[in-house]
Amino acid sequence: MVNFASTESMVKSLIVIPTYNERETVQMMADAILSLNQGFTILFVDDNSPDGTGELIKGLTTKHPEQIHLLARTGKLGLGTAYIEGFRWALSRDYEFIFEMDCDFSHDPNDLIRLQKACSSGIDLAIGSRYCQGGRIENWPFSRWLLSYFANLYVRLVLLIGIKDSTAGFKCYTRKALSTINLDGNNFKGYAFQICMKYAVIKNGLSFTEVPIVFKDRELGVSKMSSGIFKEALLGVWKMRKMSL
Repeated sequence: MVNFASTESMVKSLIVIPTYNERETVQMMADAILSLNQGFTILFVDDNSPDGTGELIKGLTTKHPEQIHLLARTGKLGLGTAYIEGFRWALSRDYEFIFEMDCDFSHDPNDLIRLQKACSSGIDLAIGSRYCQGGRIENWPFSRWLLSYFANLYVRLVLLIGIKDSTAGFKCYTRKALSTINLDGNNFKGYAFQICMKYAVIKNGLSFTEVPIVFKDRELGVSKMSSGIFKEALLGVWKMRKMSL
């Protein structure tokens, strides 16, 4: 009999984590992921963080040369481009499962295992969802939850998609999914990037599922949310309907 858990751990899996001024959390995040003992590899994509995050990650790559890698960029180039570079890095190295997640522990590293199991069952994209049945948010003010909830409702109405958490940034893609999607077609930088990737999965006839998670507001560091990111998402969904994805 094949041991499913052991088979999963042999598959190459990469977790792409963009960083900008995450010195307070990057060591803890690396330790948490490696302690899962699932054979995960981590790729940090650092945008020349002025707080020394990149230097700290370099130290981690020296300590764990097979498990932790760094893509050091020249400046703050945006979340979307960080993920695209990370995805291309993964595809050029034959990773089968490629994750994206934040470094601030709003995403629980333990949920990586559940997302990978969803994709191992034949799903092309597993979304760590706050708004599907069983998902929830902790430590957000009501005003922020309301904005996020109605933003996702707006996206569903404009793009006519059934994803409840279209702005989610905690996901697992299969190699097939990222190889099928036109990565050059997504030039968004913030939440619009996340929406566009999910829309591209649907437009290409790929499968997805939403895995319920508990999303916790960050306790360390500073949020990167801005009015510009929100505006990009608000207007970007209309552009996506005409894009080649």
